[in-house]
Amino acid sequence: MLARSARNALPRHALKNPYRFRGCLVAKKESTRHQGLATNAQHHSPASTDDRSLVALFDQPGSSSMRSPFASTGLFGHPSLTHPRGLILLAESTLVRAKLLTERILRARDSKEELLKVVKNLDRLSDMLCGVIDLAELVRNAHPDRVWMEAANHAYETLCEFMNVLNTHVGLYEVLKAVLSDPSIVKTLSPEAYQTALIFWRDFEKSAIDLPPSERQKFVTLSSDILSLGRQFLENASSPRPPASIKASELSGLKDNGMGVRLQLQARFTKRDLQVYPGSVQAQMIMRSAPEEEPRKRIYLAANSSTPTQIEVLETLLRKRAELAQLIGRPSFAHLTLDDKMAKTPENVNNFLEALMDHTRPFARRALRTLAQRKQAHHGLSSLPVVQAWDRDFYCPPDPPAPPIPLPPLTLGTVFMGLSRLFRHLYGVSLRPAESAIGETWHGDVQKLEVVDENQGIIGWIYADLFARRGKAQGAAHYTVRCSRRTDDDDEAGDLTVEGEEHMLVESKKFESAKRHRLPNQEGVYQLPLVVLLTEFAKPTISRGATVLEWYEVLTLFHEMGHAMHSMLGRTEYQNVSGTRCATDFVELPSILMEHFLNSPAVLSLFDADSTSTVRQIGNHHSDPCHSIDTYSQILLAAADQRYHSPAVIDPSFDSTAELANLHNTRGLIPHVPGTSFQTQFGHLFGYGATYYSYLFDRAIASRVWQKVFSDNPLDRSKGERLREEVLRHGGARDPWHMVSALLCMPELEIGDAGAMREVGRWRIEDEVGVSGRH
Repeated sequence: MLARSARNALPRHALKNPYRFRGCLVAKKESTRHQGLATNAQHHSPASTDDRSLVALFDQPGSSSMRSPFASTGLFGHPSLTHPRGLILLAESTLVRAKLLTERILRARDSKEELLKVVKNLDRLSDMLCGVIDLAELVRNAHPDRVWMEAANHAYETLCEFMNVLNTHVGLYEVLKAVLSDPSIVKTLSPEAYQTALIFWRDFEKSAIDLPPSERQKFVTLSSDILSLGRQFLENASSPRPPASIKASELSGLKDNGMGVRLQLQARFTKRDLQVYPGSVQAQMIMRSAPEEEPRKRIYLAANSSTPTQIEVLETLLRKRAELAQLIGRPSFAHLTLDDKMAKTPENVNNFLEALMDHTRPFARRALRTLAQRKQAHHGLSSLPVVQAWDRDFYCPPDPPAPPIPLPPLTLGTVFMGLSRLFRHLYGVSLRPAESAIGETWHGDVQKLEVVDENQGIIGWIYADLFARRGKAQGAAHYTVRCSRRTDDDDEAGDLTVEGEEHMLVESKKFESAKRHRLPNQEGVYQLPLVVLLTEFAKPTISRGATVLEWYEVLTLFHEMGHAMHSMLGRTEYQNVSGTRCATDFVELPSILMEHFLNSPAVLSLFDADSTSTVRQIGNHHSDPCHSIDTYSQILLAAADQRYHSPAVIDPSFDSTAELANLHNTRGLIPHVPGTSFQTQFGHLFGYGATYYSYLFDRAIASRVWQKVFSDNPLDRSKGERLREEVLRHGGARDPWHMVSALLCMPELEIGDAGAMREVGRWRIEDEVGVSGRH
């Protein structure tokens, strides 16, 4: 497809492999998961001035402002984006230019010279649209001004509508077919250009290109409906659930003597039932601390409730996906989605999940039996009772993740300093605070960082919007607002124009020409990447001081920065394969791998600005005693995702709630609770439809990469450069199975068949056995 969001990575894999292995820089001896005393000190570079300035930037934002009082501009430095109307004008200008570039491509068969430029021009067309679509996606999720959000929605919908037309454009397909059918042209294409051409080709074939006009129009309509339904589904998923009514008498004996006492006093004073909203601090406390089962049950029922409309939106979305897949001859949406992923088929995914279930179930059952024994003792029962869904947190309170060694409080600025020092060790890249002009960001909390390579200078920018505020999108996210690509060979002089309407092209040209640089030691001029990180950490205040992160928040930040560095270090000539524009079941690998670095004392030492060596005792890694139950639950969600995207959804009798209940009651550990319908809150069903298994899959690969490549010396530059050169820089331009096999020196994985899937499944099972066996 010609336009796509970089945030949700889309299908990629190479059909031919022009690359060879470059050698294996892996540890001679695989290190164990847990080490004892670190016997050798690992020396590392001291914190630089830029590193230390990150601490002040995020921990004392008021006193270390990087705002220029003298300069003003628009969003991301674009002078035209000072007002919401500017975004609409940019979309309109982009649409005019995109139509003219489309016409140029359609005329390409008039000359061999133009045919040689078709792949480049298709990628330019994709980038022209993505540059505004991805910007609009960020604005409508992050900007606090409703008028800006409405303008972003208008821009997004305008260009996505044109995108849907292009995706089924027979003329463009025929031109690309002419290029790929001409051996004299194909031999001129670089491996990356050829891979990009194949991606466009496969995307056209997935878009009903061979069908009659009426069916192609149906495809466009279905695609638009799916986007609209997906937006509704996500809004429903994050909407508040109704409160549960709790009597004061039901809270007697609460283990929490602080908030619990206050809740009881409140109920007695008002002489009314408490209204406890799911997800609130009060609800979490009751689920962990209330000895009586009834209040926990009512909160669980409220938290997992859905309206008929919410269920209908999801099921309509699933049906329309199935209709779209069958329109173009695929049995299901899962078949359509997976054929160019690492997994390739639903059968491979289901086999992977079944193997995980079979090996995880004994450990999960053992943990569940422990919970049943605790419940038996609590109620003084003569036999083991059934553990219900609302019992889990009470009998096995979820412990917050903890670092592997004792650490002082970690402020947000300290963690960014550690990240910058880590990236310098691995890649020769660091983070540097940068001044932003008035109007460049959408909120005063947003900080701008330059990503600086020790040899090439600035290679991209990160805008960090990290503090919670009213109306901001929930959760943590990485947005690629602009991808990297080569631009000096664009041949804009050959683009068509319309006499008298040249002014309509100005805004788009200005927007596109920004942030282009000629990098030292690299041929050509490149458009540099620009990404945004969104989190909702507590904001520092004068009274409370700097924001101190919980360990799970440190993990979150490392995860999202893994995505960000994938975008920064991806250096491809074509934006359609840049950075995170790769297979969905591969895109989480760099981000999950980043989490593993937090298991290393050498890396944790980087949070100390004055430390230059590591000689520390490594304690036991933290693990939740009920970890195996949670892992099994995630496997069930991945299985539900597959069922929801199977041929079964096209049946008029399909019932998503009944399907989920059946899965829990036949393959689960804890029985489904009648009257609940969690699926309407399973937001990944939209962005990761049929690919939710990716988290389990990539976690297995990341664990193996950590063990075989990094664990013995995680600050080794040669290993960081290997990851950069073998994986990160290529984005989606190489087959991910090739990249994994090269990184791990396992050529048997390169074919990416069912055997390779089984091998990854075995890694995941070994990880689970290792974790569960310690409980």
